[in-house]
Amino acid sequence: MLVPMSDRPELSLADREAIRDLRARFADLANRRQFDGFSALFSESGRWAIPDMQAQFEGRVAIRGGIEHMLGLWELFVQFVHDGPIDADGETVTGHSYVQELGRFVTGGSQYNCAVYDDVYEREDGVWKFASRTYHFLYVDETPLPGRVIPHPA
Repeated sequence: MLVPMSDRPELSLADREAIRDLRARFADLANRRQFDGFSALFSESGRWAIPDMQAQFEGRVAIRGGIEHMLGLWELFVQFVHDGPIDADGETVTGHSYVQELGRFVTGGSQYNCAVYDDVYEREDGVWKFASRTYHFLYVDETPLPGRVIPHPA
């Protein structure tokens, strides 16, 4: 059932914008292969999971190692994020966003996919972070990408 905005627990517009920015930075830092910045988006005890790949990383050190390993498999990787709702229920803030990804593996295979992230957010030292981020594939296409790869600008 859709709950009218006036009946939802209050979350300020500034908080909502900070969470949207957090989700956008996740994609941007992955696209630019900025592993330290990527892992810093998670709380100290944050969890990142991709159940369809049997991958789960807990804590910033594991998350940083996980993203570096996974992106090392790709010659090209680009993630696009599409906003989804952000909901507050007391102290718990959750949301989900949709992503599209396009890439070519270093081994030559390609992939285009659509997925959804289910998130739990928390403040750490006054800054919104991912407490938990779980990725679920919705569509996968492995048709070879015929184009050429152009390195991301510095």
